[in-house]
Amino acid sequence: MSHPHPDFELYDNIDRTPDQVAAASAVTATRYDLRRWSLRDAEEFLARHPLPSAPLPRLDPGPYVAALAAAEKPAEVSAVTQHLLDAVYPTVRELSNLLLGIARWEGRHRSAAPDSAPKMLMSAASRCLDALALADQADMRVLRDEYDPAPQPPPPRPQPAQGPPSPPGSAHASASHRPSTRHTP
Repeated sequence: MSHPHPDFELYDNIDRTPDQVAAASAVTATRYDLRRWSLRDAEEFLARHPLPSAPLPRLDPGPYVAALAAAEKPAEVSAVTQHLLDAVYPTVRELSNLLLGIARWEGRHRSAAPDSAPKMLMSAASRCLDALALADQADMRVLRDEYDPAPQPPPPRPQPAQGPPSPPGSAHASASHRPSTRHTP
């Protein structure tokens, strides 16, 4: 059995990663192989459409960490949380939109199987925003518990003392089954 890509080389197990050993025994390519072949085949495209090679500007967590360490009340923790969510939302929204664009490339998402790459990308796009929504929901729950807690149920009322139950067939027990009016034939 040979691998369909002409560049594929079977690995021996000396100095190989577990991924490479597993790929060799399955006669398949590693993630590294796939990335290497893809980058080689996209060289001309990237020359025509250069993309940034540096990571996006990084969020400076320092002020958030310092503020969180100084927080003493739920309102202060919420202020940190909401400022953080506001700071990252535009970037995460753009990331989500780009992932959706990749998923929709050439209409491959239409009629795609649920476990297909386009559907996985669409799920990833949604989950980016879900993470922020979940953090906001958690923050609102903390604030609700602090400022608007659910009312406590009233304590149970003491039941009046009752005597022993009426025996079956007594007037008291059968009264609820009697008609309210009498019919005469």
